[in-house]
Amino acid sequence: MQFRDAVHADLSAIVGLLADDILGMTRDRAVVDEAYERAFRQITEDPRNRLIVADDGGEVVAVLQVTYIPGLGRHGAERALVESVRVRADRRGQGLGAALMAWVVDRARERGCALVQLTTDKRRQDAHRFYERLGFVASHEGMKLDLTGGG
Repeated sequence: MQFRDAVHADLSAIVGLLADDILGMTRDRAVVDEAYERAFRQITEDPRNRLIVADDGGEVVAVLQVTYIPGLGRHGAERALVESVRVRADRRGQGLGAALMAWVVDRARERGCALVQLTTDKRRQDAHRFYERLGFVASHEGMKLDLTGGG
C-alpha cells in the first residue's frame, strides 16, 4: 500500500469513491465532468492543498484531501484541515482508513502544524466513533451555510 499525491489518472476512481457513499449519492456524481476537472486542477496546483490516495497495486482504494491553513490563533500556528475521507466499500474495516489518517497526521506534524481538524456529518455515527478511536475530540460545534441548496 502506498499513500501518494493523486494524479489526473486517479480522478475517475476518486469521484467514484465520493459518490459511493450514503450522503455522497445525493451530492456527487460518479462521472467526471468539467466541475470535477476544474476542482482537481485547483487542488493539485495549490501548494496548500494535497489530494492523497491510497494506491494498492495501481488501484485507488481510498482518498482524502488535506488543506494547510495559516492562522494568527495559537501563536501564528498552521493547522491541517482534512476533508473528503473515503475508503472503498470492499476495503472498509481493514485498518486502511486508520493508516491513511495516521499518515496525514504525521505529515501535518512534520510540517509543524499545531493541530489537525476535520468535520464529519452528524449522521455519520460510524465515522464519529472511527475518529474518536484515532484520538480526535469533538471539541467544537461546527456550522455550515449551504450555498448550493444541495445539503
